[in-house]
Amino acid sequence: MATHIVNASDSADFLRLPSAFYEPLWYVASTSANHEKTVAEQLGMREVEHFLPLYNSVRRWKDRRVTLEMPLFPGYVFVRLALRDRIQVLQVPGVAKLVGFNGLPAALPQEEIDALRTSMASGVCAEPYPYLTAGRRVRVMNGPLAGTVGTLVNRKNKTWFVLFVELIQRAVAIEIRGTELEPVR
Repeated sequence: MATHIVNASDSADFLRLPSAFYEPLWYVASTSANHEKTVAEQLGMREVEHFLPLYNSVRRWKDRRVTLEMPLFPGYVFVRLALRDRIQVLQVPGVAKLVGFNGLPAALPQEEIDALRTSMASGVCAEPYPYLTAGRRVRVMNGPLAGTVGTLVNRKNKTWFVLFVELIQRAVAIEIRGTELEPVR
């Protein structure tokens, strides 16, 4: 019977994990239906960096009109964490999982989060938009979204810039007013 002796250097190589395990990156937490705000509140209480973009939606009820703050991406909250700390997010009531592939959470490109945060902070009119696979790709030349690539569409007699979040296959339409655009090849 052969025995194998493992020395300290072998076990150190075996335990070495990818840098993403330790480096805080942006991920997408999938939530239960209509639990986005509750999840965001719980993440704040646990001091987990998160981002829940909201938009105003006017709803007409029988006797009045009401303006509600609705999640721009229903069913999702963005979280910034190192994967080693993912249990802090997964234990929050209402969180189903971190979105990913083959059982591993997938990080969002920093540029996508930056573009979303910049557009929401600038106060532009934004609303959910169906995820598109076809359309004209354009780059914003100036303004708060300068350099951001998306799709140009016309809707309700206005020009809209559609920004995509590839990982969750969702998109948001942002009204463009007087901003120069250039086509992307």
